[in-house]
Amino acid sequence: MARPRSSSGTIPSMEGSHEQLKDNTIIIVLGASGDLAKKKTFPALFGLFKQNFLPRDVKIVGYARTKMDQPEFHKRATSYIKNPNDDPDITAKIDEFKALSTYVAGDYDKGEAFDELNAHLEEIESKYQSKECNRLFYLALPPSVFIPVGKNIKEHCYVSRGGINRIIVEKPFGKDLASCRELLSSLKKYWTEDETFRIDHYLGKEMVKNILVLRFANVAMNAMWDKNSISNVQITFKEPFGTEGRGGYFDEFGIIRDILQNHLLQVLSVIAMERPVSFAAEDIRDEKVKVLRCIPPIERSDTLLGQYVSANGKPGYLDDDTVPHNSVCPTFAATTLWINNPRWEGVPFILKAGKALNEAKVEVRIQFKDVTQGIFKDIARNELVIRIQPSEAVYLKLNAKTPGLYTRAMPTEMDLTYKRRFTETNIPEAYEALILDALKGDHSNFVRDDELDVAWKIFTPILHWIEGKDGQRPKPVSYPYGSRGPKELEPFVTKYGFRRNNEGYSWPVTNMASL
Repeated sequence: MARPRSSSGTIPSMEGSHEQLKDNTIIIVLGASGDLAKKKTFPALFGLFKQNFLPRDVKIVGYARTKMDQPEFHKRATSYIKNPNDDPDITAKIDEFKALSTYVAGDYDKGEAFDELNAHLEEIESKYQSKECNRLFYLALPPSVFIPVGKNIKEHCYVSRGGINRIIVEKPFGKDLASCRELLSSLKKYWTEDETFRIDHYLGKEMVKNILVLRFANVAMNAMWDKNSISNVQITFKEPFGTEGRGGYFDEFGIIRDILQNHLLQVLSVIAMERPVSFAAEDIRDEKVKVLRCIPPIERSDTLLGQYVSANGKPGYLDDDTVPHNSVCPTFAATTLWINNPRWEGVPFILKAGKALNEAKVEVRIQFKDVTQGIFKDIARNELVIRIQPSEAVYLKLNAKTPGLYTRAMPTEMDLTYKRRFTETNIPEAYEALILDALKGDHSNFVRDDELDVAWKIFTPILHWIEGKDGQRPKPVSYPYGSRGPKELEPFVTKYGFRRNNEGYSWPVTNMASL
């Protein structure tokens, strides 16, 4: 199930091909009645099925505590599959998808329930011609049941007659360093590292995967990728909505655990890592771990915390009935990380994430240093912006002469917007790419155990401070629902050398909006 590699280190296209995928495979989705499975897992599986990327004779089995019959399960499993124009071809594919999907109800902590699941799987496998059968278990579950489910799968549903077993685990991987280590060690009692695929779906996003190519396949780009040219790096995540009645869950974890410690730190590691020896999974993950080990724990002075309040008719965080009335849980956080190695020493990496902000956006903004003073004064800085979502794009802000008889410099951009450049290309959803990688046994875009350990070392001290384990809990500053964030954000990023270049320039978002 390994992915073939050419002598140049590139990864050949697998579109429309079954040669490298194992037949006789069952994909078991545990937590099949939950939101994650309904909104992400099943639509991703359907996307792969529609494009003929799943193994031949694949079967999909849902498992959850909810009692429901097959028609109800099929209705739930396909409720988020998009077919806006009622395309008859897609409708037919959805019907085929339903036909290969079945459901079993059972508890997560009872071995006999997993015996029933295993009997169902063996009944399916009895119709395969080959005795070698493969099972991929997808845990679309809360972390509180990872350990009992992982144990019960191994003891009751593990196929051992020559086939391959794999388990996909969703974040969060613990709440701090100690709980992460406990979770990792417990799962390792039953599942090897090679069998385990820990999903951080940001690693499956097209623009995050593109960073490796941008950096290492372009001499010009690689030459300017260090402290000599770069002033600061910002990685930003913005959501235009609040907790929307899910504040009870969010309040337990907070914005740092939800976004910064996993998604944004993963993006940082790809931006900052050294060139890997090859595209092999372990070579890539070795370099990510190396750079993360160079990052010391975050300082309190390098952190800004915020919590949104009501504005423009929208409720504040504390107005959510599911949130404790006196909660000081941050819904916005900006933290600055420092990488103590020769390439990046002295360059601030500013991670920002927040809810109830003015737009939906995830991007990397690399701001370069000022040009040498002399013939140019107060000229706009160059910036490389990688727009991860929405409307994937890469654009380089640079200075050019204003057309006409005057010699004046103006900021403009070299723009690679994917929907304009690749008009016929369908950009896959992150979960589609990652599930396909798991089927192939490719760990490149999954999180390794030692990578998790060092990531929690960076964030655990600041998380314990926020939770009051070292004394009184810090109170986040307020910001209005629908704003850019706390008013303190601008001086916060300015102190790390960021310089706003907005005067006289705006990226042509009108073009983006029309795509």
